[in-house]
Amino acid sequence: MIPQPFIHDLLNRVDIVDAIDRHVPLKKAGANFVACCPFHSEKTPSFTVSQAKQFYHCFGCGAHGNAIGFLIEYSGLSFVEAVNDLAAYAGMQVPVQQADASFKETGADYLSQYPAEGYNNNHLEISPQDLLSVMQIATRFYREQLKVSEKAIAYLKKRGLSGKTAARFAIGYAPAGWQNLEAVFAEYKSEETRKLLVKAGLVILTDEGKQYDRFRDRIMFPILNQKGQIIGFGGRVLEQEEPKYLNSPETILFEKGRELYNFFSARRAIREADCVVVVEGYMDVIALSQHGIDYAVAALGTATTSFHIQKLLRQTDNIIFCFDGDKAGRKAAWRALGNSLALLSDGKYLSFLFLPEGEDPDSYVSQYGKESFERQLKQATPLSEFLFKELCSGVNLQTSEGRAKLVSDAKPLLQQVKASALSLILLKRLVELSGIGRGELEELLQIKRSPKARLMESAPRKQPVTPYHWLILMLLYSPSYINELDRSLLVGCNGDNEEIEVLRVLVDFLDAHPNLIESNLGSSILTYLHDSPHRALLESIESEALEWSNVTDLEAEFMGSLEKLQQVQRKKRMTELHSKSLDVLTDEEKRELQRLAML
Repeated sequence: MIPQPFIHDLLNRVDIVDAIDRHVPLKKAGANFVACCPFHSEKTPSFTVSQAKQFYHCFGCGAHGNAIGFLIEYSGLSFVEAVNDLAAYAGMQVPVQQADASFKETGADYLSQYPAEGYNNNHLEISPQDLLSVMQIATRFYREQLKVSEKAIAYLKKRGLSGKTAARFAIGYAPAGWQNLEAVFAEYKSEETRKLLVKAGLVILTDEGKQYDRFRDRIMFPILNQKGQIIGFGGRVLEQEEPKYLNSPETILFEKGRELYNFFSARRAIREADCVVVVEGYMDVIALSQHGIDYAVAALGTATTSFHIQKLLRQTDNIIFCFDGDKAGRKAAWRALGNSLALLSDGKYLSFLFLPEGEDPDSYVSQYGKESFERQLKQATPLSEFLFKELCSGVNLQTSEGRAKLVSDAKPLLQQVKASALSLILLKRLVELSGIGRGELEELLQIKRSPKARLMESAPRKQPVTPYHWLILMLLYSPSYINELDRSLLVGCNGDNEEIEVLRVLVDFLDAHPNLIESNLGSSILTYLHDSPHRALLESIESEALEWSNVTDLEAEFMGSLEKLQQVQRKKRMTELHSKSLDVLTDEEKRELQRLAML
């Protein structure tokens, strides 16, 4: 592990402008620096770097982070590699990393580096770092087991995998038996560790209190997150057993609907090829990579979600879904299409490739090679063509009823499309197929947008509309404003509003770390909140500071937001009092209502 104080010191010493400019030439633009985004294709620069707050943000694809995050995203480095690269650039020595010690050390030795503060049998607090440590130990164990398992090695050879490929993907083997992991953690066996292994998804605990390994007699595929950390596993049986594939359960580290297999390692190749291939399985990804196609990823036992699409569109404008040509493959493709429509913009390309019957990417590339597979990719069916081909299948367009069904089925899909040019093209095609006039069809589908609506869509982004939003922005930009915040204004702020929750989290964090305020923090405070479940909203709000001018009166803006919050609280209280009958109000409540009305 690299000590957190060192990481924070490193980020304070390195100028993010210099760090990014080494890879992407930046130009001065007012108080910030800009460039065309390295994470997606664009002609007008929307990638902005703040030298004052030491973070970058792309207004096109939403990429956001600090200098370390940039190296991870841009160069495909792991977190440790990015820190080492940045430290070397800054002339700093990275402290010795005990986590790289030999596998000969036991799980107890390894875990002893991460003291479990607050552990007790009744209230076990498990941090993400605890689980990441366990995952690393398990990965080493599985890899060592692969080396001594003849049948596992024979299976991989039969599938055409080389030892080099297996090592590159850190493939391992979970031996048969019910409690193999117990030996790995023997010297650290306790109630705390049992809970830790269960929370990591490696061990299953029965109602009777017995525990056994989740993965047994399976080839193990480590799953990495966007930082290159192992967060879960996929396990494949060697024989004809069910389930064929078994994934880790969802944990605080691993959420299947948000992760893609090989995404971390494939990012650079995706950007270089300006294309990503989405396949169905681990072996498809690995086989393609072994044949030189490194820009492939796979969903993890679930349909391709909108989160997957958003991740991929940050890296490239061209997504090709490559599924089996059977009924299940076409169903998976249709679900991927449905989850993509709302995210498309003009200039983005989604297409679908269905291989010949009986073939999958693994078998096809192994038999026909890289060039033949890439020729197939170039012949993939565009989204618009696949959309109407599926809608028209089984529908008799020669009848009025058939054409009416087509329009009915197309309506919820076309309503999702926000890309203006694509929307018009799809509408025109539906006019041709249905025989209904464009004006009537627009009215029927309820997708016609007025000139005013189109104007609003192209208008500049508005200032935050809630005082909570604005206070979050002020505290992110200048944490010292916490000293001027009237905490009583936060009392009674309840509900499901995420902005209220984020403001509370931010206030609690700054209260717990007064040293950050006193040290006149020069970098983004999100460096300290990288594991927050509200990170996406925090990044979005923080990015708004990039549009401020040097003449912005921060003090006036802050006091104005406090005044608005006071108004919100006052109106809320008046509503509560008005909801009561006058004969129910106490004399004190009547005086309070009169005072609030005068204000």
